[in-house]
Amino acid sequence: MCEAALPWKARGVTVHARDTLQDRIRQEIAARADRLWQVALALHRDPETAFQEERAAALLTEELRANGFEVETAVAGLPTAFRARAGTGSAPTAALLLEYDALPEIGHACGHNLIAAAGLGAALALRAVVPDGAGTIMAVGTPAEESGGGKVIAVEAGLFDEVDAALMFHPGVYDWAQAPLTASAQLRVAFSGRAAHPTGNPTEGIDALAALIEFFNTLSGLGRRLPPGSHVQGIVTDGGKATNIVPDHAEGLFGLRGATTTARRELETLLGTCADGIARATGTTVDVTPVGTGYEHFRDSDVLSARFTGYLAPAGIHLGDPVPGVYLGSSDIGNVSHRVPAVHPFVSIMDGGSDHTPEFAAAAASPRGRTVMLAAAEALARTAADVLLDPEVRAAAWRQFRDSAAAGL
Repeated sequence: MCEAALPWKARGVTVHARDTLQDRIRQEIAARADRLWQVALALHRDPETAFQEERAAALLTEELRANGFEVETAVAGLPTAFRARAGTGSAPTAALLLEYDALPEIGHACGHNLIAAAGLGAALALRAVVPDGAGTIMAVGTPAEESGGGKVIAVEAGLFDEVDAALMFHPGVYDWAQAPLTASAQLRVAFSGRAAHPTGNPTEGIDALAALIEFFNTLSGLGRRLPPGSHVQGIVTDGGKATNIVPDHAEGLFGLRGATTTARRELETLLGTCADGIARATGTTVDVTPVGTGYEHFRDSDVLSARFTGYLAPAGIHLGDPVPGVYLGSSDIGNVSHRVPAVHPFVSIMDGGSDHTPEFAAAAASPRGRTVMLAAAEALARTAADVLLDPEVRAAAWRQFRDSAAAGL
């Protein structure tokens, strides 16, 4: 058995030494607190949207290089993605995920500046305290969570193939140990008919817009019997060009969500069946095309979430379970969680309200935002240290991961 695979005690890391290491993590985060907050505020002042996060990526990679990380830029074919590594370059590997894209017009109204700063802080603290031979510390810069799915592309490129755990936190309006994130996809539904003059030769026309409207009506009825966590929301993207022409083309864009990836796929199939039936009934033809890459539902690692929750509690932040039946959207972390054990807890930075609002953007630069970011950085680092140094924790996380996959959860 290689040294990196030995338990804490077998490698000469006694219980006292382990506790000392965890205390040193706390000290490292405290020593870096002001700089980490400066990074969070710099990102907040200069928001960049999906795949345009050039200055954010540059700032974060500069910090990592300055602290001894080997940095690869433009990984997975994405100019603003990066991977930074420190340690032995071998297993085990703990990955801290950094998000830093903002929303159009309202900036960091999802708090990704805090996610990036917390992940950065955790990575730097680990680099300073984890003993040689313990494995690899990885910080992964993941662009375009809000639109585009940078993590989906990173998963497909193999960035997580040798990773034992993927760890991040998300600011929110709830204190939840687990993230109830649904699977999602987008479909373009385009009906084609035949143009005609609505007065001169109306019987010659085949109204594509009428078919699209019928599709919306069908979805309205369908929505009443969808399972919990599933829904469809659509918009018209092309409804014709003039009122004196029977539209020969009409299309809409539809967002689908399901509580699980399986439920989302079943909903995609159902929508395709509905579109085909309406096309036959109206004499049109229809084309249903996926847009972008779908997000899988988030599969939480209870083993690692319990560690994170326990390490966050000394800061006076106590995480509970999500409210049953309440979902918080979708994220590309779902795809990562189907590849490796992962955590994505929500920690509140404001009471009530919602993210994706100007009020939440302000909270992401508030004193409470700072407190939460630093507490999360410490909890992430301490959880990652357990992944690197305790094979029993890793084994339990992987065992639960495989059991969940086998059960289709």
